[in-house]
Amino acid sequence: MDFRMFVSCRRVRRQFFQVIVTSFILCFMFYWVPINNVLSHMKSYSYRYLINSYDFVNESLSLKHSSAKTPHYQYLINHEEKCQNQDVLLLLFIKTAPENHNRRAAIRKTWGNEKYIHSQFNATIKTLFVLGIPSHLQKREELQRKLLWEDQKYEDIIQQDFIDSFYNLTLKLLLQFSWTNNFCPHTKFFMTADDDIFIHMPNLIEYLQSLEQIGVQDFWIGRVHRGAPPIRDKSSKYYVPYEMYQLPAYPDYTAGAAYVISSDVASKVYKASLRLNSSFYIDDVFMGLCANIMRVVPQDHVFFSGEGKTPYHPCIYEKMMTSHGHVQDLQELWKNATDPKVKTISKGFFGQLYCWFTKVTLLCRVHHEDTYPCSAAFV
Repeated sequence: MDFRMFVSCRRVRRQFFQVIVTSFILCFMFYWVPINNVLSHMKSYSYRYLINSYDFVNESLSLKHSSAKTPHYQYLINHEEKCQNQDVLLLLFIKTAPENHNRRAAIRKTWGNEKYIHSQFNATIKTLFVLGIPSHLQKREELQRKLLWEDQKYEDIIQQDFIDSFYNLTLKLLLQFSWTNNFCPHTKFFMTADDDIFIHMPNLIEYLQSLEQIGVQDFWIGRVHRGAPPIRDKSSKYYVPYEMYQLPAYPDYTAGAAYVISSDVASKVYKASLRLNSSFYIDDVFMGLCANIMRVVPQDHVFFSGEGKTPYHPCIYEKMMTSHGHVQDLQELWKNATDPKVKTISKGFFGQLYCWFTKVTLLCRVHHEDTYPCSAAFV
């Protein structure tokens, strides 16, 4: 009798504890996150498996089911010979705006420097800045003259005659894949990045060289968004009307700030892009839709950052790939992150212990910027 009472009491306590924990979690969710957002994400994530597992394309995005036609834009600036007769490891496209002259100048001196990569790693990369025409009508002629002068000096700008704006980012993406398909199909890897990104190019090149040796295929890495719902709030610049995209979740995709794919994926995505209506203006989601058609799945890389800046520390630099939000500090970060001393800081038992503790401290906080996940501290 006493034993049965003891078991019964334990069961009651366990159930009471489960109720308390469940209530705490629900209170936390509803207190800190608007209920509509919670329900939207729960609903979208529940559809994620179906959307990613089947060859399903939203009817409103398919050219077969719409009056839209594949747009054709003329090149205003082009360099067809950029990759000609060369063994290119990485074709690097940098999305930029016509007026961002200073950002392009800083990138040419740092992580976009082709000569530096060739001299240090005996690897060939090709850096291209992709853009449309200036959106400011009054400043258009002046900015275009400056662009032409800039390109005469550096020969690294690709421009088509669409308006350069947020709502034409998908056109900029199509430009990159079309250019690759026509003028550099033999590149081993393709990368697209924003012009406010820092890329630790030595780490990335060493990583890609190791993958080249094993002939990797169906390769797509970056910061992966899984089960993300379309934003139906009309006040958001990411607003997508139901008529444009009807499903409650997007296929998995990588953040457009920076991602890398292998050449076979670039070819597949280009073919898929010809089937979809490019009026869908969120370019990284459009990339996910194209890849989903071809059954290509993105892989999350813990050292591709989210929206926040990566913490400034040598133990972070040792394995970092990308960091977001760098404009003014780009050259200083490049100098510090590529210092040869960075590779020696974690040598030995105590060096490894020091860097492990440092990364846990910097990356595993309860409240921190969206840079690398806590799991990056243990890699």
